[in-house]
Amino acid sequence: MQQEKWFERHFQFGNTQQIFPSILERLSGTSIRLTDKLIGASEKILTQSEGNSWSIKENIGHLIDLEPLWQGRIEDILSGQTQLRYTDLDNSQTHSANHNATSIHELVDSFKRYRLETIQMLQTLQPENLLQSALHPRLKIPMNLQDHLLFVADHDDHHLAAISQLLHKTP
Repeated sequence: MQQEKWFERHFQFGNTQQIFPSILERLSGTSIRLTDKLIGASEKILTQSEGNSWSIKENIGHLIDLEPLWQGRIEDILSGQTQLRYTDLDNSQTHSANHNATSIHELVDSFKRYRLETIQMLQTLQPENLLQSALHPRLKIPMNLQDHLLFVADHDDHHLAAISQLLHKTP
């Protein structure tokens, strides 16, 4: 089954439910799920891509490349910015990084380190922080902190699903 492209997805925000512990758990679990998926994957499988899509290593590299953006957007919301910082919608950093040349252990460890930094940022939040918001620059809708974190978790899942598809398509 083909999944919808990330930039074609639609999101509804404005979540006021107290679901932060579940979001935190989901974000914390990404590196565990990633590691579990990669057990026994050969270098050939890890670097193979289909068409214009990224390889498994490039998908992981992309998650690494975006973690500073997610952290920065948390800071934007907490500091009262009216709009979240922009990102490079062409993903130039990922395209030019040559993530396929990096060992899978280094990529996974790097993602774990960056994500741990994000989790540590989130563990210091107060309940009132969760409903602070700023405008998302591409979607042009306000996102509170919980919305932003759900967006990040959905982005993680989008790339984990892409990795799963690559793993299952490869003989």
